[in-house]
Amino acid sequence: MHKSSLRLTDWLPTTKKEMMLRGWEEVDVVLFSGDAYVDHPSFGTAVIGRILEREGLRVAVVPQPNWRDDLRDFKKMGTPRLFFAVTAGVMDSMINHYTAGKRLRSSDAYTPDGRCDMRPDRAVTVYSHILKELYPGIPLLLGGVEASLRRVTHYDYWDDALHKTILADTQADLLIYGMGELPLKQLVHKLRHGEKFGEIHDIPQTAFLCKKEKVPTNPFDEEEILFSHDECLNDKLKQAKNFRVVEEQSNRLTAARILQKVDDRMLVVNPPFPPMKEEEIDASFDLPYTRLPHPKYKEKKIPAYEMIKFSVNLHRGCFGGCAFCTISAHQGKFIASRSKSSILAEVGKITEMPDFKGYISDLGGPSANMYRMQGKEVAICKKCKKPSCIYPKVCFNLNTDHTPLLDIYRAVDTLPGVKKSFIGSGIRYDMLLHRSNDEKTNNSTRTYLRELIKYHVSGRLKVAPEHTSEATLHTMRKPPFDLFYKFKLAFDELNEKESLNQQLIPYFISSHPGCTEEDMAELAAITKNLHFKLEQVQDFTPSPMTLATEIYYTGIHPYTLKPVYTAKTKEQKNAQRLFFFWHDPQNKRTIISTLKRINRLDLIHKLYPKG
Repeated sequence: MHKSSLRLTDWLPTTKKEMMLRGWEEVDVVLFSGDAYVDHPSFGTAVIGRILEREGLRVAVVPQPNWRDDLRDFKKMGTPRLFFAVTAGVMDSMINHYTAGKRLRSSDAYTPDGRCDMRPDRAVTVYSHILKELYPGIPLLLGGVEASLRRVTHYDYWDDALHKTILADTQADLLIYGMGELPLKQLVHKLRHGEKFGEIHDIPQTAFLCKKEKVPTNPFDEEEILFSHDECLNDKLKQAKNFRVVEEQSNRLTAARILQKVDDRMLVVNPPFPPMKEEEIDASFDLPYTRLPHPKYKEKKIPAYEMIKFSVNLHRGCFGGCAFCTISAHQGKFIASRSKSSILAEVGKITEMPDFKGYISDLGGPSANMYRMQGKEVAICKKCKKPSCIYPKVCFNLNTDHTPLLDIYRAVDTLPGVKKSFIGSGIRYDMLLHRSNDEKTNNSTRTYLRELIKYHVSGRLKVAPEHTSEATLHTMRKPPFDLFYKFKLAFDELNEKESLNQQLIPYFISSHPGCTEEDMAELAAITKNLHFKLEQVQDFTPSPMTLATEIYYTGIHPYTLKPVYTAKTKEQKNAQRLFFFWHDPQNKRTIISTLKRINRLDLIHKLYPKG
């Protein structure tokens, strides 16, 4: 959609003047966000705003309010008729601000021109405190990744301490976790029918605090009681045990309600909604987004938008269950896929954008090749609470047929105006190498791999082996590195056959729980032998509500209750990270000294054969 053909009222209002242009004296909901306002289905603030608008409400958005001055941004839209809503944005604000080494990042991808000072640390808490002080009687709703991942007692890496549920810190009335469309619609429905905000306690996928003696009757089938916050403070083993309960319930089709005592109150976390049906997820993506940043940003670039403006999200959810990843804690492991017609309609809108040159940058999702995949027998899925459908091996009940995804790729590539579509999201190569009992499925994976490499790689294909050590990969819930060898062989053979010159770009992590210096030394030698000079690397960052973070904090694996080594000090982490860059002459002396210390002289010769 061309910006010049749009009016200011095609975006949700961000100022009183924009409200007046719509003829509004007041709004029903004011939504505060840590991100810039981009009216696009990849940005949660826009999605929530548009959902509320579709429900017939008047919604205003206050993106990146100034929390340092006289707080005029928090007052400018006036008092909403129903409630305030607060989100930190698409990312947790602490991960957005700080590196794994706790150094301030120099840019923020969700801010105009990448400015790094437009949101506070712990944005949800800061915004909430201001709103509760200014408007003590108005209900406050939390949502988004930061709230979602902090819904129970959780470890905060930046404070190096256990924090209570974010509901306690913010004094918010209700929290929606995960993808918010379905709980939000139900909340609006109940408010419309006269229920009071503070008394709505039966919506799935919500959490709230109440007096211990006033815990509502459980409207769901099951209930799990966690160790209290104070018990977790005093005993790391109890925190580890809590995590297992929370993760398992997050990954069930029909989950239990969770209770946790916090001081003199009770935290109640209702189980999630079932995975969104096709018509429900389509309804969200088909809302009247302009697909553009708000005009207030004029010619400023918002890096995250520039990256995805010509991409399309095909599905939500991920059943990979990686130990370091927050996707399943937020989106769940069950895949919710869009219809072909919805996807093609969105691609059609992209082709009409004036700066579109014919190339779709990504037809993807949390993992690119999970579209339409689910259990063959739903009854088996209902009994399952495993966090991964593909680790330690691909589940016998998982349908890994790539045919529907190939159909999408082919349909997109035949649309007028599309020259080529690329896959920018990471793919799960373990599913491509898996051989099922169904030959049609096996044919689909072979065809997918061939067509992916031949038509949909823009010179570089991203994959994430993450490590080479079997023990570390086991802790990560990732497949053995042998599978990467097999995939690289298939990739290289297809490149040669098709006369292509593509690169395989592997991602690796250092300092992950379970990883030692020796593991990193072997990673350096193995990747050198494969002729990789690693560029897509990162040091492990403990983000709330992941298995790896619980191991980092407690020193215990929540499922085995056995101790696991983790590099924690700056020196330990730097020593591991250095092995990614063994080829830098400045690191050579330190690496040789380390290899002598850990008695791996054989690796010195492998890394530096010339001495």
